[in-house]
Amino acid sequence: VQLQASGGGLVQAGGSLRLACAASGRPFSYYVMGWFRQAPGKEREFVAAISRRGVYTSYADSMKGRFTISRDNAKNTVYLQMNSLKPEDTGVYYCAADDSAVVFTTTREYDYWGQGTLVTVSS
Repeated sequence: VQLQASGGGLVQAGGSLRLACAASGRPFSYYVMGWFRQAPGKEREFVAAISRRGVYTSYADSMKGRFTISRDNAKNTVYLQMNSLKPEDTGVYYCAADDSAVVFTTTREYDYWGQGTLVTVSS
């Protein structure tokens, strides 16, 4: 599967952004989808993940209540709605796909990665 992330940009603290990740290749519903981010000088970290049919979601603690992951299998797209953004949310956001049935929260479990989209939150 090929993944293409979009929607990043520059936003002020407290603002919102909606990221999208479009998939092509195998049927999108085969994949658990995740979002990860990498801040400058830091390791890539888990943000959120969603099960194949969108029934189950998982979030990193610092994102709970601010970020929402969703998917539209008919459009082969997963979204990340980010609200109440903080400067520490700055980083490159990556979408990832895994063809197991488990909603993993670690990078090593995901087999396919998009190119990333940069989110910059100014204070």
